[in-house]
Amino acid sequence: MDLSMLNPEQRKAAETLDGPVLILAGAGSGKTRTLTYRVANLIDHGVKPWNILALTFTNKAAKEMKERIVKLIGDLAEEAWISTFHSSCARILRKDIDKIGYDRSFTIFDDDDQNAVLKEIYKRLNIDDKMIPIKSMRAVISDAKNALMSPDEWFNKSEQDMRAEQMRNIFVEYETRLKALNGLDFDDLLLKTLELLAEHPPVLDYYRQRFQYVMVDEYQDTNKAQYELVHLLTSVNKNICVVGDDDQSIYGWRGADIRNILDFEKDYPGTTVIKLEQNYRSTSNIIDAANQVLAHNEGRKEKLLWTDAGAGEKIHVYCAYDEKEEAAWIADQIRQYHKEGEPYGSFAILYRTNSQSRILEEMLMRASIPYAVFGGQKFYERKEIRDIIAYLRVLDNPSDDLSLRRIINVPRRSIGDSTVQMLDDHARAQNMPLYSALVDMPEALASRPRKCVAEFAALMNELLVLKETLPLDEFIVEMIDKVGLKEPYEKDKSDDGLMRLDNINEMISAVKQYAHETEGATLQNYLENIALVTDIDRMEEKPDYVMLMTLHSSKGLEFPNVFIAGMEESVFPSFRSLDDDEKIEEERRLCYVGITRAMKRLFLCRAESRQTYAQANYNAPSRFLEEIPKRLIEDGLAEQRARNFGKAVPTQSRSPMKPQPRMIKKPGDPLGVNGTTNPLDIPGVTKGFVASAARQVIPVDACGYKPGDHVQHRKFGVGEVKEVIGTGADARIRIEFTAYGMREFVLALAPIARLEE
Repeated sequence: MDLSMLNPEQRKAAETLDGPVLILAGAGSGKTRTLTYRVANLIDHGVKPWNILALTFTNKAAKEMKERIVKLIGDLAEEAWISTFHSSCARILRKDIDKIGYDRSFTIFDDDDQNAVLKEIYKRLNIDDKMIPIKSMRAVISDAKNALMSPDEWFNKSEQDMRAEQMRNIFVEYETRLKALNGLDFDDLLLKTLELLAEHPPVLDYYRQRFQYVMVDEYQDTNKAQYELVHLLTSVNKNICVVGDDDQSIYGWRGADIRNILDFEKDYPGTTVIKLEQNYRSTSNIIDAANQVLAHNEGRKEKLLWTDAGAGEKIHVYCAYDEKEEAAWIADQIRQYHKEGEPYGSFAILYRTNSQSRILEEMLMRASIPYAVFGGQKFYERKEIRDIIAYLRVLDNPSDDLSLRRIINVPRRSIGDSTVQMLDDHARAQNMPLYSALVDMPEALASRPRKCVAEFAALMNELLVLKETLPLDEFIVEMIDKVGLKEPYEKDKSDDGLMRLDNINEMISAVKQYAHETEGATLQNYLENIALVTDIDRMEEKPDYVMLMTLHSSKGLEFPNVFIAGMEESVFPSFRSLDDDEKIEEERRLCYVGITRAMKRLFLCRAESRQTYAQANYNAPSRFLEEIPKRLIEDGLAEQRARNFGKAVPTQSRSPMKPQPRMIKKPGDPLGVNGTTNPLDIPGVTKGFVASAARQVIPVDACGYKPGDHVQHRKFGVGEVKEVIGTGADARIRIEFTAYGMREFVLALAPIARLEE
């Protein structure tokens, strides 16, 4: 195996094959390449591919790793298990879950399915979802499962008050209901695998013998269940290699335990520790900024990221008046860089919370910039797609009452809620799935609904036969046609109807691609595949649009140009972390992750005022901004590369208790405000513009404006003159601003300056 492409540390990692190995891989340090060569080198040294298990956290990472290994050693690599934790567990369970009382055709329930089950339980137990929100209940169940706690164990560690007792009861009912539906939620995939391995030693022995070499990517993100699974599989032969970076541990809120990587050497004595510190992604100014921020954390392993790339541009920091101006400035920067040749797909806008995306989307739309939001509504969560999936799930798992209730009257077939309730009551009384009640109908059912139910049952039985006789892609096309799922949207000529029709056609294309790429593709495997896919996995290799996502979603990705919006205290870091040192350290690691996504340019943006819950909040600059030395920031202070936006930036945050002096422009003043000679000589504003800006502010007479002129307003930013009304002291000017829409001013008093193209 030729390892000459690796640097010394990467090569050592690829050549250290036996015993426990801890690879501390900094951001952009080539860990995927290292893992790829390590797997290839294992096979080159005689290890059978099927004796190798490599666990990742995303399908994207697993796919990339497998493709690279295949390029190195050929199709033999296909025999290695390279997949996510959840996919590997699902594969194990499909083979042996019957040993713990489930059918192998179990359904994997997503968030919406969980919500539906919990709503049903709340109704039956007469629980008010305002007292115990379903989202909170779902989080409790997930946290408990990730910590390997049963409902009673969770209750024993709770406040043990009346509310906790209600939650315990909901938890118990939830588990009972899922088993009756032959369903597992995502956390169950891990939990039930652990249960299977712990209760059936022959199964555990089989996988211990099979997986003689285990590798785990992003080990810092493992929770207790994942830790225990890896420990079970490797506790005998100890051939475990974990790759991770404690400085990128950002998922503590969902159960990830940073101690798993910090204590790895204690768990596996004799560990070989290898540090990958050379970054191949970013410029040295970006890396320096990331290191400077991270240096303020205490609970970390010692390492220092470095690069031999050039210094590159300094960090661009921008302070806007409010979130609208922040978003408009970002959109304008993207528009101008795009004019200079940067593709839209080279830009990413990152933010701390999903709620920040709305105004960013609005400004991108106004600027006619194509974009995609990752972490919003996912493709497989759209109604028309969920309807198709519900049909497929019932055909694969007839015990899935949840999916059956969804589609029993889709498209409309005159099976109303009262009929469904009668069928459901009958099924419960007879202790059978709802599907069985389609044939064994209650006697009280009237003739018309009985006829409609019988026709639906006949349709489903016909589809069950087709499922066994047609290839997967042909079957799904035939099913959509026979059920008539396209018809309502074909009749609906609105944009919404056409969009939903396009989505169905896109799904058909995706099914055909899956069937083409997957040998022996089955409905069960296909449903498992789409249940575990994320919208990040669907990201195109070379997108032609700007990508918007949370900082958490950006982990593992890289972009030439990165904007991080909302760099303010209580926004980033989040207000929930301000009184907790451990949470602040995780927020700082999240900032490190965001900074190190950038390859060429990094823009850090904040707003002096931000609307939160319909109230203007004045937040101080983020402490993370303060932790970046001024030597790394363009112009040493605040405004970097004003470009066409032409915005001057306050050096200090304005206080709501101390209003700024009013700017007055008297008739006859040739320049500026308050008699100054520069239109930007305004208190609290950085003077001048970056020399490389595409536009420059120029002096202008009070009467020198005409429609089409671009102007700079102190508060509203850049706008285009639409109309000048009247003359002299009574003249008014109407301007359309990028962020604020149409505004009208008394021309003589307007604090504006014209921008030269």
